[in-house]
Amino acid sequence: MVGASGEPTRGVVVVAAGSGTRLAQGRPKAFVEVAGRTILERSLVPILRSPEPYQIVVVAPLDLLAETRSLVATVAGAAAGSVDVVAGGLTRQSSVAAGLEALAPAIDTVLVHDTARCFTPTAQFEAVASAVERLGHGVVPGLPVSDTIKRVAPDATVVETVDRSELVAMQTPQGFPRRALAEAYAAAGAEHTDDAALFAAAGHRVTVIAGDASAFKITTPWDLGRAEQLAVEQAGAARLVAENAGAARAGTARPRLERISTGIGIDVHAFDDGQPLRLGLLDWPGEAGLAGHSDGDAVAHAIVDALLSAAALGDIGSRFGTDDPRYAGASGEVFLRATLALLDEAGARVGNVALQIVGNRPRLAKRRLEMQESLAGILRAPVSVSATTTDGLGFTGRTEGVTVVATALVHLPA
Repeated sequence: MVGASGEPTRGVVVVAAGSGTRLAQGRPKAFVEVAGRTILERSLVPILRSPEPYQIVVVAPLDLLAETRSLVATVAGAAAGSVDVVAGGLTRQSSVAAGLEALAPAIDTVLVHDTARCFTPTAQFEAVASAVERLGHGVVPGLPVSDTIKRVAPDATVVETVDRSELVAMQTPQGFPRRALAEAYAAAGAEHTDDAALFAAAGHRVTVIAGDASAFKITTPWDLGRAEQLAVEQAGAARLVAENAGAARAGTARPRLERISTGIGIDVHAFDDGQPLRLGLLDWPGEAGLAGHSDGDAVAHAIVDALLSAAALGDIGSRFGTDDPRYAGASGEVFLRATLALLDEAGARVGNVALQIVGNRPRLAKRRLEMQESLAGILRAPVSVSATTTDGLGFTGRTEGVTVVATALVHLPA
């Protein structure tokens, strides 16, 4: 988000000052390579891809500041000016404190992220930051513990089985109101294992939201092998999409993505006079909004269902269910980008999307081209929009809501 001064109001402290002794690679963990790219570089990519601007502060070992700045310049390019590099301390806690001090005065919401979780998706940063701004206290992503947990004595004798229904494995980024976190750090008299524990020890509330399995932490050589495999798979899928897109544009080679699949998505939302209208990624001042768990953008939701259907990747309910607090109040763009990420992982790309919007309002004629361009810019594919009414029949005819039907063509690996 951007404040009145035009500067970002969100900041991310990326902790990259650890020694990485358990990884046993002879270098600090953040500077170990995964498939040809350092863990630090990979951890910055999803933040730099965020649709919302962030001030990024990388906390690195004192003797590696020059190398860190070089890596930042490589991965950030023109956006390198939004990334600051500072020296860390002897402990993680002192390193985070150094990062907090480097944040600009305009920052209201701060995320603290471990660089070792370098495959954390962009959507997780957005979900945590949005939740902090909505709730006004600490927010951490986590995953339910699936293994049976035993409490053991020093001699390895099992003492009891712990109820895992009450356990959650914490991830990052962990988000907080900037002022409250700074005050908690200033008052901290003991070392804590994560920022949520320090924040809670200062008497503040912390809420857990759903995390993502891809945000695993690289700690051991086994984790590094897992990361290598994931990086290779992602690179292969991205390369396949790029090669075929280039061949299709040039018309010089037969695309390797040969199988074309179709999908249909339908979404229905009732009007809610208490909400602003967001439809087709556009704001509609003066119009009643659409009720929903997120922003109610029926156009975006129908497109998501059509794309997931075409790629046989489920549906919007199974992927982004209303019981997932990460998507409460989320914009349609968040769902579209998350869906594109799923398609990219599957080696698929969008061919085109056609939309039929059914309802008496809003009037789409003057903004139809604007909607098409906005959606096409996100989907990287042509989008056509048309609209109709039901001649007074049904709930749309009574101006109680909107129905959207989306049809998508998706190119899949042969």
